[in-house]
Amino acid sequence: MTRSTRTATALTASALAALVSLMPTRLAANDLDVVVTIKPIHALVAAVMAGVGQPRLLIEGAGSPHTFTLKPSDAKALNAARVVFRVSESLEPFTARLVRSLPKTVQLVTLEATPGLTLLDLRTGAAFETHAHSTKGGAHAHGPSHAHTPAGDAKGGRDGHIWLDPDNAKVITRHVAETLAAVAPGHAERFRANARALEGKLDALAPDIERQLAPIAAKPYVVFHDAYQYFEHRFGLAAVGSVTVSPDVSPSVKRLADLRGKIRQSGAICVFSEPQFEPRIVESVVEGTTVRRGVLDPLGAAIPAGPDHYFELLRSLAASLVSCLDKPA
Repeated sequence: MTRSTRTATALTASALAALVSLMPTRLAANDLDVVVTIKPIHALVAAVMAGVGQPRLLIEGAGSPHTFTLKPSDAKALNAARVVFRVSESLEPFTARLVRSLPKTVQLVTLEATPGLTLLDLRTGAAFETHAHSTKGGAHAHGPSHAHTPAGDAKGGRDGHIWLDPDNAKVITRHVAETLAAVAPGHAERFRANARALEGKLDALAPDIERQLAPIAAKPYVVFHDAYQYFEHRFGLAAVGSVTVSPDVSPSVKRLADLRGKIRQSGAICVFSEPQFEPRIVESVVEGTTVRRGVLDPLGAAIPAGPDHYFELLRSLAASLVSCLDKPA
């Protein structure tokens, strides 16, 4: 073997060794297929995964988790995933069958079960009470704007819109980071560092939202469906009722009558519809009144998906509330 041949062989061996040393990291990144159901949670997961991979968003555009139906391509992506993040079966009913049908290689993470979250009871009455019941880390807590389910209502349970409290978003962020660290330990430190950076941004977001909402904190309003009480509870807002409990359930005549009475009694200033759903019911509620109309979107359908989505969503909610409620009478 000539000197040049030996040199070439040594270089080839060296290059091969370097390539082999990189393979575990690359394979771990490529194998980490993550699917997330809704945009706000996708934003948090995307921020935690920055520099490692990009999660797939399942419900795109103006789709609603309450009414979403899986397509064959969605089912294929779910079956190929390593981790699937959802909020809860009640918020995303289409995920009920996933528990039984997903391969054992797929880890389905239900974020509503994350320890340390503040969880609020689902409100079913058209008019919200002012007494508050919430649970954090197993303890019972009280707050100014959350109403517990009145006795006699047909349906109870937890409100699944947990992401609209930035403190909950921090808890979710930590849980996502630890979940991914266990699945891809080679990237654990990156996930945790990303989570710490995201928590710092969430800490800075809350005071900004508080200042933005301060002028309208005591002004009463009605929402289309009861999706915002985590936001109300965190920022001390004065929602007084909702048109419907869930947007896939049409409100009864009695509920609409009760709501009109609450609007008159409370002096509600605005009734908010949502872009994902037909606004005719809201029009019937405000007909013949001086109540203004606005639009709120708990998912941020018009906001691009990605790690900045969550921050733009909360600022957009605050801006929509202020825009309708802070106008001169």
